[in-house]
Amino acid sequence: MGPRRSGSDERPLPTSGRGVLRGAARHRHADGLGYGRHLDVVKPGRGTTQRVPDGIRTVTAGCSRQRDPFQENLHGLPVPSAQGSVAAYLTYWLENVAVHQRRENTHTRYTACVHRYLVPGLGKKKLTKLTAKDVHTWLNQLRTTCQCCARGIDAGRDEPRCCAVGQCCRKLLSPLTLTYIHSVLKSALEHAVREEEIPRNVARNVRTGTPRPRRFEPLTADEARRLLTTAQGHRLHALFELALHTGLRKGELLGLHWEDLDLDASTAAIRRTLQRTSAGGLTTLPTKTRASERRIPLPTCCLRSLKLHREQQQREREAEGTTWQHDGHVFTTVQGRPIDPTNLTRTFAMLLRKAGLRRIRFHDLRHSTATLLLEQGVELVVIKELLGHAHIGVTATIYAHVRLRLQHDAVMALGNALDNP
Repeated sequence: MGPRRSGSDERPLPTSGRGVLRGAARHRHADGLGYGRHLDVVKPGRGTTQRVPDGIRTVTAGCSRQRDPFQENLHGLPVPSAQGSVAAYLTYWLENVAVHQRRENTHTRYTACVHRYLVPGLGKKKLTKLTAKDVHTWLNQLRTTCQCCARGIDAGRDEPRCCAVGQCCRKLLSPLTLTYIHSVLKSALEHAVREEEIPRNVARNVRTGTPRPRRFEPLTADEARRLLTTAQGHRLHALFELALHTGLRKGELLGLHWEDLDLDASTAAIRRTLQRTSAGGLTTLPTKTRASERRIPLPTCCLRSLKLHREQQQREREAEGTTWQHDGHVFTTVQGRPIDPTNLTRTFAMLLRKAGLRRIRFHDLRHSTATLLLEQGVELVVIKELLGHAHIGVTATIYAHVRLRLQHDAVMALGNALDNP
C-alpha cells in the first residue's frame, strides 16, 4: 500500500511507474494542478527524490510545463500517444479506417476534402496539440477565403480573371460545404479518440451553425402530369412514372431487379442501389442506409406500365439475340446492360426540354413526390417510410416550406370557420 494523502480526500498514491509522489499534501488546488504546496517526485530506478514547486503541471522531474500524462490518468482521461501531425493521422485514417467503413464514392469525397482543405489548413499541427481554437480560427479563415486564390485556380487559367488580375471574384465556400468539411474532421478525430491517440475530440467543441436546406423547386401537379405525358412514348416511361409515384432515388430505380417486384401483391422490395465507382465502374451496392431498405406499395398505373415494360424488354432481348447481356435489372439499355446514372440524367433533361418545363435535377422528382403527398394531407411519418429516410427529422427539415404553407391554409380555414359559423 502506497502513501496516502492527508485530509478528507484520502486515496492511495502509486508506488511505481514514471514517478512517485511524496511529501507535503495538505489541500487540493482549485485549478487541479496538484495537492499541497509542493510535490516530491521519486525518480524511478534511482531512489532519489526531487521537489516540484506548486503550479508545475508535471510531476516528472525535468519535464516542461505541459499537460502531464500522469495527471491525465488521475482525471480518468486516456494518455495521448500520437506523436505525428494532423496530416499524418488523416492519411492513416483515410487509408486504414475510412476506406473500410465508407462507400467508395464517400471515401473519394473524404479524400478530396482532406487533401484540398484539411491538410493545407491544419496538417502541420501536432495531433495532440490541436485545440478547438485552432479549428475555429481555421474555419473562419476558410469561410472568408476566395477559393480561386487559395487553390491556385486562377493561376491555371489561360486568361486569369480573378486574383491574378487584381479583381477577386469572391468564390467562397457555401455554408453546406463548410459543414461537410467540419464533419469529416470530426469523424477522423472521433476515431483518434476511440484509438486513445488523443483524450478528446476538439472539433466537437466548435459550432459551425446549421446551414439552410438546399432550395429546390419541385414540380407542381400540372407539371408532373405534363412530364409523364411527354414520356408516354419513351422506352423508360415506366421508370419516370415509378419515380414520381414512389419517390425512389435514382440509384434505387436503376438497381431494381425483377425479383424485387411482386406485381401480384403490388409491392416492391428496395434492397440495392446502382452507382458508378472509380474502381469498379457500374456497381450494385446495398441501400444507402438500413432505413433505405424497405418494401413499398405500387399504384395501379405503375403496375400497368411495368408489365408493358417487361413485354418491351422481352422484344428487345429477342431482337438482340446472343448479344443480349441481361442480369436481372428492370431498367436496362437496349443491349440489356445496366443504365449509367449519367445517361439517365441526360435523358431526363431532354424530356424536360421536350415538355417545355424548367430544368431541375432528377433528384427533384423525389422532392416532388414528397411535396405532392404533403399537399394531399399525407402524414409526415408515412412519407418518411416511403422515402426511406433514417429519421423523421430529415423529412421535416427538407419539407419545412411545404408544412408552413399547409399550416397557413389550416389557419385560414379555421379563420373562415370562426367568421362564418
